[in-house]
Amino acid sequence: MPSTDAPSVTSTPSSRTTATSPISSGCASPELKPVELTSVGPNVGHVKNVCFVGAGFVGGPTAAVIAYHNPQIQVTVVDLNEERISAWNSSHLPIHEDGLLKVVRIARDGTLDTIFSLPGFADCIHLKARQPNLMFSTAVVEAISISDIIFICVNTPTKTQGLGSGAMADISAIEGATRSIAKHARPGAIIVEKSTVSCGTARMIQEILEYHRPETSFEILSNPEFLAEGTAVQDLMHPDRILIGSAQTTPGLRAASTLQEVYAAWVPRDRIVTVNTFSSELSKLVANAMLAQRISSINSISAICEGVGHGADIGDVSLATGKDKRLGAKFLQAGVGFGGSCFEKDIRNLAYLAATLHLDVVVSDLNGSLRGKKISVLGFAFKDGTNDTRNSIAVHIIKDLANEMPREIAIFDPGCSPTQLDRVKICGSWRGAAQASSAVCVLTPWKQFRGCRAAVLVKSLNKEPDVSATVFKFVGKDLPEMDILELETIVRRSASESEDPLGRLKPLPSHLGDVVDWAEVAETMQEPRWVFDGRNVVDISELQTLGFRVKGIGKGF
Repeated sequence: MPSTDAPSVTSTPSSRTTATSPISSGCASPELKPVELTSVGPNVGHVKNVCFVGAGFVGGPTAAVIAYHNPQIQVTVVDLNEERISAWNSSHLPIHEDGLLKVVRIARDGTLDTIFSLPGFADCIHLKARQPNLMFSTAVVEAISISDIIFICVNTPTKTQGLGSGAMADISAIEGATRSIAKHARPGAIIVEKSTVSCGTARMIQEILEYHRPETSFEILSNPEFLAEGTAVQDLMHPDRILIGSAQTTPGLRAASTLQEVYAAWVPRDRIVTVNTFSSELSKLVANAMLAQRISSINSISAICEGVGHGADIGDVSLATGKDKRLGAKFLQAGVGFGGSCFEKDIRNLAYLAATLHLDVVVSDLNGSLRGKKISVLGFAFKDGTNDTRNSIAVHIIKDLANEMPREIAIFDPGCSPTQLDRVKICGSWRGAAQASSAVCVLTPWKQFRGCRAAVLVKSLNKEPDVSATVFKFVGKDLPEMDILELETIVRRSASESEDPLGRLKPLPSHLGDVVDWAEVAETMQEPRWVFDGRNVVDISELQTLGFRVKGIGKGF
């Protein structure tokens, strides 16, 4: 990245970025309403080039989805890490997220010219070949210099030393990226703060830009990501909200309107919320704090269920609680704890809720000792649907198990390659991990671990749908990707379970492996055949009929 000659950053607010929340005129809080952007005039120009600085978990997927829905915009993702860029340009992306590879291939590689017909509909549908508009490159300066909108998506880890160590975000990468942008961005470019940051970072970005380019005006926007690892593509395609923070000035609101138009290609406008910059920066941290509180609460209740016994089941409690419309059902699933990079970073005042999978129970149920025994671990990523192992609870559990000196700890995860740990073996399949083990610990809730019965795809028993009334709107038109997705849904209902039912892409093999056959596992394991389900994903009754002894989280029996 650029040189480290950073300007001194003071607390003096910039006149172009200072923004405050409305002041209440009474004892109650003011009613919060999104800013109406139609009053500030037309869009400030057609966006032709967009640049994402940083090809990590946020930059890569976000850029891919924006390019996917805006084929008229050239989107370039830049990073100085040549290995990472090479991976983005291959069929083995550096990030595993369900549906991501397909979106990247469509935008990065383009599509085939396709003609197909649907059952019960006479006319053929023609999908014209799409040209590529997504590029991954190490040419940082070149991409920055031609872009109308520049997203900053670099890493902001927690500081490990100095003032605020263990609590404050390290924004040195943002400073470096901003200096590079300040030197090379074209006048009038919109700078978008996408990385998770603390309040005041947009003002710091503004001050660095003014230091290097005092004669040039830039507008800084805050556009925090709300992506859950494992469902990032779904979160991008169907977001609860897109949050855009800007200075509450006419230039600031126009910049927000420009970014709003990019998202409006597929996001309903009532889900695009505009606020002031500081409110936007704070909202991401508040959202994670509230989600962490829910997980903490339900995990505490799971311990009560185990203590009460008599059949008390955390699953039942979660189901009943989640039916309350004031609460909702999400983030009420108990488990061994939570991990990942965001919660650890954003919720620095919360400790891990459960560092072990009730390790004392594991050891005691195996006659008080793990010596001479093989322990199988299914799952290493901190959650299913992702290859992210940062702060995974599995790391802590495996280290504690290793301290008990077992003969072997065999680990399998379908989405990632676990890092090598003491006295562990990394397996390429669940069969290798489970064979000859005395106990299986399920630490990540991958669907493959639920077993054959739960994972079987059930074909629809409904009659073939009448698509004639729906499909005619697709004939003879250049379709946006959302309409093509609707077509794919129709085809899947009538004929195919393929990820590419319209034949636009060349099929790729799955890299996730097959479903765990618990009957086969039972035959290959040694007594006492314990399954410690740290994510409540298996069917306890089914496994018990196969001869397993099973313990789950919050299961009081």
